[in-house]
Amino acid sequence: MLHRRFLLSLVVALSFSTLAAANSTTVNMTFLYPGTNVSGGYYTYPYYFSINGGKATPMMCDSFNNHISTGESWNARVSGLLSGKGLFGKDIKDYKAAGIIFLGVMNGTIDAKVGNWAVWNLFTKGITTDAAVLALDSNALFLAQHAPSSEFKGLVLYTPVGGSPGHGPQEFIGYRGTAMATPEPGSLMLLSTGLIGIAGLVRRKLRRG
Repeated sequence: MLHRRFLLSLVVALSFSTLAAANSTTVNMTFLYPGTNVSGGYYTYPYYFSINGGKATPMMCDSFNNHISTGESWNARVSGLLSGKGLFGKDIKDYKAAGIIFLGVMNGTIDAKVGNWAVWNLFTKGITTDAAVLALDSNALFLAQHAPSSEFKGLVLYTPVGGSPGHGPQEFIGYRGTAMATPEPGSLMLLSTGLIGIAGLVRRKLRRG
């Protein structure tokens, strides 16, 4: 009987331990390497990270003025994209617009370079005068006004613990799931109208360049 009680206690303890780990909101992230996209002398999406020692996971940075180095590690809080817990606090509309752009980049309808510049420009206003970037921001902000929060399910922020705009490691947008998870089609319905036109504008802009 005592042996059974001990085993039951052990199972309960392990269950709570596993649940606590699953609900943990703090991780350690290590910057492994950037992708091959370079625009204006800056690497753009994707940036590859190891989360808690796991495999390489692509993310998009949203803070233009914060810098990181290959091999650098830090602790980050993981929260929903619209949680209000990011570096830029309660700028939920900007985060929604950033999420819309990020989904478009992941889905292949928005060029990664233009998309990342557009996200940077949302949170660090005035860093570019590129017409394609500004048009993308304008349209994404318009869509953000009407997009329900449910459309951003799966998008998360990795916010450096103790970080702030212009100081410390960057903040990153990621997709909760497999390393290269593609959002469910239903979650991309908000992209079906506005961003298709933007994608065409971006392609024309790139061809002219």
